[in-house]
Amino acid sequence: MKNSVLEFLEETAVSYPDRCVYSDPERTYTFSEAIRTARAIGSRIGSLQAFGRPVAVFMEKSASMAVAILGILYGGCCYCPIDTSMPEQRIRTILSVLDPAAVVTEPGSRHLTELIRLTCPVWDYEEISETPEDPKLLARIRSSCKETDSLYILFTSGSTGVPKGVMGCHRMIINNLCWLEKVFPYVPEDVLGSQVPFHFVISLHDIFVPLRFGCSTYIIPQEYFSSPARLINCLNDNHVTSVFWVPSALTVVARLNGFDTQQPRFLRYIFFIGEVMPVKYLNYWRRYLPDARYVNMYGSTETHVSLFFELIRDFEDDERLPIGHACGNVKALILDDNGRPVHPGEDTAGELCIGGAALSLGYYKDQEKTEERFISLKISSDATERFYRTGDIASYDADGNIVYHGRKDFQVKRMGYRIELGEIEAAAALIPEINECVCVYNEEKQMILLLYTAAEKLDSKLLSNGIAARVPRYMMPNRYIRLEQMPKNANGKTDRRGLKEIYAQAEKSQRS
Repeated sequence: MKNSVLEFLEETAVSYPDRCVYSDPERTYTFSEAIRTARAIGSRIGSLQAFGRPVAVFMEKSASMAVAILGILYGGCCYCPIDTSMPEQRIRTILSVLDPAAVVTEPGSRHLTELIRLTCPVWDYEEISETPEDPKLLARIRSSCKETDSLYILFTSGSTGVPKGVMGCHRMIINNLCWLEKVFPYVPEDVLGSQVPFHFVISLHDIFVPLRFGCSTYIIPQEYFSSPARLINCLNDNHVTSVFWVPSALTVVARLNGFDTQQPRFLRYIFFIGEVMPVKYLNYWRRYLPDARYVNMYGSTETHVSLFFELIRDFEDDERLPIGHACGNVKALILDDNGRPVHPGEDTAGELCIGGAALSLGYYKDQEKTEERFISLKISSDATERFYRTGDIASYDADGNIVYHGRKDFQVKRMGYRIELGEIEAAAALIPEINECVCVYNEEKQMILLLYTAAEKLDSKLLSNGIAARVPRYMMPNRYIRLEQMPKNANGKTDRRGLKEIYAQAEKSQRS
């Protein structure tokens, strides 16, 4: 077993030095160019002697950003990608928790680092990529590497208004790549079409799969996903054979009848993850691309990719797709309300818990939250193992597949992002005119609704501006509804079920 994902890169670079590993519309890196640049960056970062600490990456998603990530790993640190489109205050909050050893940036994002006034070193990518390589330093760093070393810190939405940093380790990715080799083997001629930002956990697939298989990743411009014609041309022009997208990226093609005039000619793997995939839109893809392999994946930032279900039969539009079985060296348990494991054949739903090699290290600088969500479960009379409580409700179907039913708490999945409604509420509560506020989610319409009490109805622009200063665009509410008073339950807490009923009545009255 390898101790670092960089071992895959080094082996593959020997076999395929001149093959492309990462490309975008502006730049292409071969394996030999990527490893030279990454080792140069690693030499600069390694000179800090900050082994194990995070290095923040302030860059737009690009082939260069992928190489910067490899360079951070060579320097003995873990990477933390920062979404440069986030509000300044949210970036400040993340950085206050992260306390990075350094920041890697580029001219287009340099203003952010100057605005926030970081005290750590801030280095331009092009500058540090010309650092003279220090082979002895890099060898010393590698000699102490372990598979449980931190690989990344990805920040997710936090229920208290403070984002949580999830620490992933090399073992998670090594295990996933070894599993892929057995079940969905890539070949050097494959091209992955990258859709998600690098601060989203799905991006791990696009960044690290080429290192193992000698294939390449093409970074698709984000604006193409609102134009099926441009998107399909891009897939064909770059001979994209595999996509690992959130369902919303697939559904927009189907909703706009994108395949009526032309279809992707090279796709053979179509993976989707992050939210429930509407079967009617999936059937549209399968009708036009019947020979591709379609795989419903399940995972989270805390567990990377942990379950999968490959479609080997047709599904009706109103059927629910299973999330399937555990990937290699991953364990999945369903616990009922009494903490008892549910077994296949039992018609009982419970909380899905994930263990094994897909498990992250926990939350960065938050031991209390880590102990709350990562628990020890007794799996036999003399053995216990660590599991992550996902908060997802699941059960087994008649074939023994795991089926997802929904969230246990108020966390929602929207547009492929995991969102804590409490974080939006925390941002809205800071608007002076608001007395109380609660978010609810309309799953059918995929709408976030902010219900609030105030002396008078507030201008929606005022509300939007106040919230947009603290949360990213994908978390913005779609509607704002003023209530005379907030419904409460017998304990004096906000009655969320009552809120949903209030909203349903309001929708009904508008239609009548």
